[in-house]
Amino acid sequence: MIAHIRGKIEEKFGDNGVIVDVDGVGYEMLVPVPDFEALVLGEERKFYTYHAVKENSEELFGFSSLAAKKLFELLISVQGIGPKAGIAILSLAEAEEVRNAIANGDVAFVTKASGVGKKSAERVIVDLRDKVGIPSHYGATEVKYGVKAANEPDEALDALIALGFPLKEATAALEKVPGDLSVEERVKQALKNG
Repeated sequence: MIAHIRGKIEEKFGDNGVIVDVDGVGYEMLVPVPDFEALVLGEERKFYTYHAVKENSEELFGFSSLAAKKLFELLISVQGIGPKAGIAILSLAEAEEVRNAIANGDVAFVTKASGVGKKSAERVIVDLRDKVGIPSHYGATEVKYGVKAANEPDEALDALIALGFPLKEATAALEKVPGDLSVEERVKQALKNG
């Protein structure tokens, strides 16, 4: 299994396809639209990856944060949501906004993903609402498809997940930790809270 890839962005194609050159080997992968739009040709980037193997095909999916990859894995665990539907849901907005929409039970938000109908969106909410952690804010989530959000991936959340915390517990541990602290300090306080 390929856990992550670090390399130079060689090509961007379609709505969310990239080729990453790693020492002369080009890895083709699909990434969520917010990640795709932030990529610059020629820059070096790290992607956390999910390798989907089917009977007659293999696909690689890349994510800028470990939290986004874990959310993707939760999404594809839902019956009827495959990797392409999972990447479409994560393409609606930054991963934290998608997580928040699921935590808030925002079926209308999830339904806006390409190839995801109302019944599938409802199944995502029912199956994952208790697994994604508490909402970071309440109310309808705005679809930011095609717009790069100002917030960067939460490195403290990624660190807790790398330490073995499930997504739900990691978000709960960070809930009461001030966001203006350093990543290291946020992780230390979250570990004390958790």
